Amino acid sequence: MSDTAALGFGLGLATTNSNGEIIEVYYPQPEIYPARSLTDAVMSVCGLKTGSNYCVELNSELQQQLVQALRECDQAATADLLERLAAGPQLVIICLLDCDSPPASVAEAYLKLHLLSHRLAKPNSLNLEGLFGVLVNIAWTNQGAIDLIDLPGRQLEARLQYLSLEIMSVDKFPRMTSYVVPTGVRIAHTARVRLGAYLGEGTTIMHEGFVNFNAGTEGPAMIEGRISAGVMVGANSDLGGGCSTMGTLSGGGRELISVGRNCLIGANAGIGFPLADGCIIEAGLYVTAGTKVRLLDANGELQKTVKAKELGGQKNLLYRRNSLSGAVECMPLKTTSQLNQDLHSHN
Repeated sequence: MSDTAALGFGLGLATTNSNGEIIEVYYPQPEIYPARSLTDAVMSVCGLKTGSNYCVELNSELQQQLVQALRECDQAATADLLERLAAGPQLVIICLLDCDSPPASVAEAYLKLHLLSHRLAKPNSLNLEGLFGVLVNIAWTNQGAIDLIDLPGRQLEARLQYLSLEIMSVDKFPRMTSYVVPTGVRIAHTARVRLGAYLGEGTTIMHEGFVNFNAGTEGPAMIEGRISAGVMVGANSDLGGGCSTMGTLSGGGRELISVGRNCLIGANAGIGFPLADGCIIEAGLYVTAGTKVRLLDANGELQKTVKAKELGGQKNLLYRRNSLSGAVECMPLKTTSQLNQDLHSHN
């Protein structure tokens, strides 16, 4: 182990396919920057070397040895969790991230997604390069995760027993709420928030809202639109119905799109550039980084015409489309958008 703390640690319950391969992992209590005593105990019992990330499948002997080692180094809570997991029939694993390298296994990928949704790491703070290639496309059913190679047999088995095997989705990402429900949030349609989303306290996701992995809200926030991968929405901001934010995956570039604090993106509007604090995008207006914008002063007089990306750092602006000329304009705002505080107290 390096002199600095390990990045992440998780005791998990893993699901395997008919070939014995891990296809998904549930980590009930993931840790970021775990105590050195915990990682030393794991490394010693499992015989691991320094400088790498590991996924270890725990047999009964290793489980017993690790429980004893954890209790000896004052990690009783982790020992208790391991004993509880080991009492069930599922495969118990340990995932230890010594460095923030691209995920090389399903176990590593799921641990990083858990760290995000548990609010232990912010979007864009973890290396998720190559994540799609690591994850397995899975049928998410009322009987749990099923690998597509096993699905026909499981469907037949269910029918023969007069059971219902409902397939909610076929995707590489599960819904976040199947793994963690953060405190202080409301989610009207849970299938529209993927594992790996970061939802800050006081966030409301309405029925048409969507939050991708490695994206989210600082909270509080009202989300009735789409938050794409890589996008972070600042506190007290409102994304109107049908609006969208252009993520790095959809845009093809590497510039991170963000929404500042106290912003409003109107219904069916959208952005493709970082939006500063206190800004409003008129309903129906999609402003990309290259959109030519007429910059007006407080009296409506034209100052200059610039690309929208050049305004990304300027606060308290209203972006609108001139109803006569069709030109995109922006001008200073005297007041900023405010959320209804009663709607975001989720006690």
